[in-house]
Amino acid sequence: MSAKAFTNKEADAAKIEIIAEGDKGLQAIHDLVVAYRANRRTGSASTKTRGEVSGTTKKMYKQKGTGNARHGAKTAPIFVGGGVAFGPRPRDYSKKVTKKTRKLAFQRALGARISEGAVSSVSSFSASDGKSKTFVKEVSAICDKPRALIIAKGYDEKTYLAGRNVSWALLQTAAEVNVEQILHYDQIILVEDSFETLAQRSAS
Repeated sequence: MSAKAFTNKEADAAKIEIIAEGDKGLQAIHDLVVAYRANRRTGSASTKTRGEVSGTTKKMYKQKGTGNARHGAKTAPIFVGGGVAFGPRPRDYSKKVTKKTRKLAFQRALGARISEGAVSSVSSFSASDGKSKTFVKEVSAICDKPRALIIAKGYDEKTYLAGRNVSWALLQTAAEVNVEQILHYDQIILVEDSFETLAQRSAS
């Protein structure tokens, strides 16, 4: 099995719409990647205020005559064991991105990688015996870069099993691959059965 370079001409033949030049789509990529990363945040960071920490609210000492500054309780933020002033509270970091922006970012990201010469195509891909050794051998035969992203319409269970422990290679379906993955991996291998789905995802 050998891979051949996937160029703009091949993309046109497969009816995959891409944006390879100019500034169009760059802001869409930025917005989408920021949204991906924001949506992965749990937003669970939390601190207690002076009203929530455990401790008495009794006045520490009398108001006047001690020579100390006036204080109402040991739970004040300046004391050890006191509350936190303006600390983080649970919040939702998620961001929404429109379908139009997602499609524009997808077209630009894929077009940029094709222009770089980082995309190749193969007629098929599988590791039918379910062994990682076979999987590595198959990927190494079509890719000489450190990290590989393989995109197909789907994979059989044995192939998924063989590739799940190979950290430098990722099997992804054409329907689920995202812009962040397209930009992250050094080499992208497109299996021919993925062309139709990619064309549908990139269609204006």
